[in-house]
Amino acid sequence: MEVDKDVLDIENDGMEEAKGMDRWESGDSDRGHLREPLLVHRRNTTSQLAIVGANVCPVESLDYEYLLAFFAYSGCNLVLAAFAAIICAYIAPAAAGSGIPEVKSYLNGVDAPSILAPSTLFVKSTRNSLLTKITPYFRWRSALLWRTFFTTAVVAVVLRALIDYCRSGNCGLFGKGGLIMFDMDTAEVTYRMADLVPIIILGIIGGILGSLYNRFLDRILRVYSIINELVLNIFLLASLDFLASIFLRLWKGPRYKILLTCIISIITSCCSYGLPWIATCTPCPSNVKEECPTIGRSGNFKNFQCPAGQYNDLASLFLNTNDDAIRNLFSTGTDTEYSISTIILFFSAIYGLGLITYGVAVPCGLFIPVILAGASYGRLVGTLIGGITDLDPGFFALLGAASFLGGTMRMTVSVCVILLELTNNLLMLPLVMLVLLISKTVADAFNHGVYDQIVRMKGLPYLEAHAEPYMKHLAAGDVVSAPLITFSGVERVSEVVHALRFSGHNAFPVVNEPPFSEAPELCGLVLRSHLLVLLKARLFKRDRVVSRNEISRKIGAFGFAKPGSGKGLRIEDIDISDEEMEMYVDLHPVTNTSPYTVVETMSLAKAVVLFRQLGLRHLCVIPKTPARPPIVGILTRHDFMPEHILGLYPHLKHSK
Repeated sequence: MEVDKDVLDIENDGMEEAKGMDRWESGDSDRGHLREPLLVHRRNTTSQLAIVGANVCPVESLDYEYLLAFFAYSGCNLVLAAFAAIICAYIAPAAAGSGIPEVKSYLNGVDAPSILAPSTLFVKSTRNSLLTKITPYFRWRSALLWRTFFTTAVVAVVLRALIDYCRSGNCGLFGKGGLIMFDMDTAEVTYRMADLVPIIILGIIGGILGSLYNRFLDRILRVYSIINELVLNIFLLASLDFLASIFLRLWKGPRYKILLTCIISIITSCCSYGLPWIATCTPCPSNVKEECPTIGRSGNFKNFQCPAGQYNDLASLFLNTNDDAIRNLFSTGTDTEYSISTIILFFSAIYGLGLITYGVAVPCGLFIPVILAGASYGRLVGTLIGGITDLDPGFFALLGAASFLGGTMRMTVSVCVILLELTNNLLMLPLVMLVLLISKTVADAFNHGVYDQIVRMKGLPYLEAHAEPYMKHLAAGDVVSAPLITFSGVERVSEVVHALRFSGHNAFPVVNEPPFSEAPELCGLVLRSHLLVLLKARLFKRDRVVSRNEISRKIGAFGFAKPGSGKGLRIEDIDISDEEMEMYVDLHPVTNTSPYTVVETMSLAKAVVLFRQLGLRHLCVIPKTPARPPIVGILTRHDFMPEHILGLYPHLKHSK
């Protein structure tokens, strides 16, 4: 029976070490120090084998250094993730996520709570989240357009002035691209008509993967929102009231968000540190200009567990900064640096981790995970078809990132500008535009963009630029909400307090009646915040009289300004006595006497276009005939939402 020579070498090494230990034990025990350390660190240059009894088993050997490194790596990730979750859950819950859905809704006219509060800015700045350029996605007014143009011109001049300085290697982590993070300006781009076929296929794949990504993300976010309710219901059904009470104290609210973030952090650490052990070691390229392997800093070649002169290609992607990982995937002339199995593993892990990470209570976005996943499968396609195209796999990685961004976010113009700014390669513009248009078209056939889905999940009343087809069958008066709460020009304090306490309306119609007018007429709209200012100032009168000058003199214009913190007065914060309840307050000084109005017979499709283009928050609906009350109702954003309209008229769901 023959025995493998490597096994005999391992056995002989162990016998020699044992003899060495015997010699040390038989030495002079009176010495005050040891001649040799108890553990001698040696790099294992043999194949990963272990001897179990008389059998040879191919099991992975883990040194204690790697185990300690894993605990240090995962521990640092856990601490940072927990810190981000704590400040986000307790200081600024609105800072969770990328913030793009909130900004998109804000520019659409929705004032989401606390999105511009100082606490949100503090949490976002502390997390150092990615600031995304989304300006080309929105329409701009002329004044803002010129300001944007001037700012962009200044940025371009400064950027060009710093290019030479950065190319000398003085810009640190920004690299040598002149503050362009993934510079591909020096790469030569040549392509033929035959190269368009794989590029079109790449765009189709990006659209399919992007739509699947949005679908999975929607399901996962819904699971996160109901998982705590599900566990609570299990406790209640099992009649475990004690455990249910503990669950309510520990699991609900911010603590649940922090715990979920910590769990996701541990899963991410296990994947990013454990998967590189599957990859094989690769000899360093002979013509490489930088150090290989790179130890103790970011770079293209990570040593991990490999011997000298070799690197772990999967660790070079996982155990690296996001910027360097993207640079590695975008790099040209590196056809053999990453194996196909490595790219498949990295894409699968990034695709899955990106899905479960978004939605936790940390200020993180989707751009980096989507770019990494798209660049991975783009490079995979470029590697597989390398023999039939002149394009480098690095260019396919860029096109894959563009197609995946187009398939998930559907922001073609913005994504095109972002990628061109990041890579500084205008020669790729036609191909980037092509894959973006193809991926967006394919993905639109399945679902909406990821940010549109998140806007709907958050309940933000986002209005599209066009009216839905079924709106042309309805009039403005058909969708007004009831009941309508109105105030007189001089109203009793108790009526105002009752309306503020038992309704959530933000504006109320003010109707003048005799003796302030000959007949009931619409005076205007008064905002909830202005009513609270009046109640807090206690400018009440015992008689029903007009006191316009007194109110303007005592409060002033700045008294009605919105607080910068995003938190204003509440009716619960104002204590009004029973005697004051029977007094009167004049609403004329704080009433908007020129609100936008439409006739109740106006087409709902025209009303929604008018509402959106004028950036309104309230639209008054007045009767067509003068014999009726002066106002029929108020239209707000929620009244134009498909959920509200189709809930009133379900038969219009399939109308064209």
